[in-house]
Amino acid sequence: MTTSYQSSIDPNIAAGQWDAVYDAASRWSEQVDCGPLPFFALNVVCLLRGEFAQAWRVYPQALGEEAQVEIVREWVGSLKDQYADSPHFTLVEGIFHTQAGLLDDAFDCFERVVEMAPASPYPHFFLAQIHQRQGRMDQTVKGFREAIKRDSSYVAARLKLGVVYQEQGHLEMAIPQYREVLKLRPEEAVGHTNLACALAEQGKLDPAIEEYKKALKVNPDDAEVHFALGGLYENKGRVDLAKRQYEEALRLDPNFAPAATAIGWFLYDKGQNDFAMDFFSKALVANPNDAQATFGVGRIYEEKRMPELAVEHYQKALSLEKDPGRKMRIINFMDKIFG
Repeated sequence: MTTSYQSSIDPNIAAGQWDAVYDAASRWSEQVDCGPLPFFALNVVCLLRGEFAQAWRVYPQALGEEAQVEIVREWVGSLKDQYADSPHFTLVEGIFHTQAGLLDDAFDCFERVVEMAPASPYPHFFLAQIHQRQGRMDQTVKGFREAIKRDSSYVAARLKLGVVYQEQGHLEMAIPQYREVLKLRPEEAVGHTNLACALAEQGKLDPAIEEYKKALKVNPDDAEVHFALGGLYENKGRVDLAKRQYEEALRLDPNFAPAATAIGWFLYDKGQNDFAMDFFSKALVANPNDAQATFGVGRIYEEKRMPELAVEHYQKALSLEKDPGRKMRIINFMDKIFG
């Protein structure tokens, strides 16, 4: 049975028939003791399709253990001579090396694919990701742009390029990429989320809120989006709406520390210190390094007239806080209290 499935998958990989590869690998993966090969094939096709969450879901069954890596390595090696002239197989070989952490070998494979299949967007996309991992951002941008030049509908490349631009502070270049993604795929939740984040960074809060709402229509169970939407509502002074979003984020993910911390501050501001302490404590169970929850606990101890515990938590919060603005607020508060 294994031989039958593999004999179907191998030539389809060599021919670049990715849907056929996916279908055969899906059936094979349902067999008892199928091993890592069908999951690796699924991983490859998901990466090519830009379905990264699904790719990572099958990754542990494909390459999660060294024994699995060796089985896949042997399979790739056994096909290398047979399909040496296939750019599609060479692409798969490059993806294997990337997933196994052998970036130099992967780089060589993708460079060969560029020569073998000049019109293919895929090698440029994966080369860009290697450049990104190694901090070569100019080459990263060039790689994603080359992928898009060869396939203007390549959603994954546009999303990645938008993120790189946004991380570099080039919002005016990131936003058009996200908008183009949403023209190509209106139900792309990540496109709406990324666009919302970029708009918020520009100070365009109302359009950003609308994009987060659209993302939640596609995926209503995304705790991080509910939290981000709550943050925008809070910035606009719509406290009740913000709290509702934080509560929904915490309902969806009970260990989502930032949401618990935000609710804790709402309760503290209303004078409900015991309830606030419950939420700050919940946040610290999920993330002991949550600086704002630690600071909140210190504030409550201050009001309970337990100064030693308060100071201990203020100092810890100050050491944990990475955000310069929040760090300065803690310093200013301590200066005000202790002179």
